[in-house]
Amino acid sequence: MYRNILVINLMHLGDLLLTTPVLRTLRANYPKAKITLLADLKLADTVSENKYIDECMFLDKKGKDNHFAPFVRFIQRVRQKHFDLVINLHRNERASALAAFSGGKEIVGYSKPFFSLFFKKVLINKKAQMHQIHSHFEVLKEAAGVTKIDDGGLEMWLPKAAKKSAKKIWQSNFSSKDKVVAFNIGASWLGKRWLDTYFARCADDLIEHNYTVLFLGGTMDVEIVEKCIAQMEHRTSEKLRVLTGKLTLGELGGVLANCCLFITTDSGPMHVGVAMNVPIVTMFGASPVPGFYPYDAKDILIKSPAPCHPCDIQICPKRGEEHMKCMKSIPPAAVLKYAYEQLERFGGKPARELPSHYGQYECRVVELK
Repeated sequence: MYRNILVINLMHLGDLLLTTPVLRTLRANYPKAKITLLADLKLADTVSENKYIDECMFLDKKGKDNHFAPFVRFIQRVRQKHFDLVINLHRNERASALAAFSGGKEIVGYSKPFFSLFFKKVLINKKAQMHQIHSHFEVLKEAAGVTKIDDGGLEMWLPKAAKKSAKKIWQSNFSSKDKVVAFNIGASWLGKRWLDTYFARCADDLIEHNYTVLFLGGTMDVEIVEKCIAQMEHRTSEKLRVLTGKLTLGELGGVLANCCLFITTDSGPMHVGVAMNVPIVTMFGASPVPGFYPYDAKDILIKSPAPCHPCDIQICPKRGEEHMKCMKSIPPAAVLKYAYEQLERFGGKPARELPSHYGQYECRVVELK
């Protein structure tokens, strides 16, 4: 019986949220254990209030811990915790090193070569064959003694301060009559981005149907959102709102909880939307569907018909008309068709008013021809 468990995931926003079913399952199997999550400091809002863990440790990946000496000191802090089980859920060098030198009695999960020498059991990430969450469950079953899977889907509890500020932001920008459709047009990979001209057409159409369109995204998305809006016919409409680069992750979650639909790329914010229960329409081009589809049965994924899908390449290597053919092959009309279907199905209600469905997580995949 494990009494002191460390779960490591130092990757991006979406990757971290995909570990939340792991935390819930560990708590179900080891109710008396102390469970600690080690994550990137900039993502603290997404997991600091998770009710299935006892403690968070945060590594400042891009700040003070982004050098050899402070990284070694951080490992020393980890070792002082005397974990009897360490589970690494991302196969990169930094996470593998932290797990390998954690001092844990048993170390399991994904690992880079060399570091794997310190692991009791190394498993292959099967995200190309199954959803990333299900691959994580394989780690728990095969290497961590888990016998009961308690899959509650993606879960995110907001810090009180973020919840309060999100409410204030919402009241400052929207009325109680607004039916808000959120857009996230950015993605960490260029190959995952739908065309900004297509997003502009969808935004115009929704505004013409009396929906309020809200552009979200981080500071890195400000320029592409401005470019997108410049192509809209209704760019000066009172039905258009822009909060790109203005929200913390906690505030993002709070704002999405009030939206009635989220049209998004395969991205971290997509997974936040899933966690906040907002109906989603997403477009997958470079992304492999099995590993990262939005983990909720009410969501709709439009799969590119391009023969090169899924390439899983960050930047499309093709040129000319063939460049980004995967995303070009998903027309605005298709996205709008399923957007209005979602809006009708759920009555345009804000996500916070919609029921969740335990155990129903396989989204609808639309294969265009």
